[in-house]
Amino acid sequence: MDRGAPRVHRGPPVSCVFCDLISGEGRTTWVEQEEEAVAFRPLPSSELAPGHTLVVPREHSAGLLDASPAALAATMSLAQRVGRAMRAALGATGVAVLQASGASAGQSVPHLHLHVVPSWDGDEVQWPAHRSTHVVDGEPWALLAEMFE
Repeated sequence: MDRGAPRVHRGPPVSCVFCDLISGEGRTTWVEQEEEAVAFRPLPSSELAPGHTLVVPREHSAGLLDASPAALAATMSLAQRVGRAMRAALGATGVAVLQASGASAGQSVPHLHLHVVPSWDGDEVQWPAHRSTHVVDGEPWALLAEMFE
């Protein structure tokens, strides 16, 4: 594992708090640093549960829809290992992996990241309870399937 691996950026230069952390600017509590992805503690004011961890690819992309397949694979693989560590070290009985891509989805930092949130029986952290009120012209799943034909 190369803890000093540089970040990779796709596209024009940007100012990104996660890229800054990955480059060694700023401070955080590191959980793991791998060649293609890192895991660290979110800001305490954003923690949903003890051990809540952000998993972030070193390669900058605004979100899920812009990320390379390699960055996605590395990020999800590390998220799985973080979840397993939560089960072993914290006694978590489950984990929620949350990801928002785009401001309308609730994304606050425009760099792909996964929230890995440990849970225990009886916890209040649940899947989002609200449903979209947006109306799509046509049958949504048929429209989606057409994109793959």
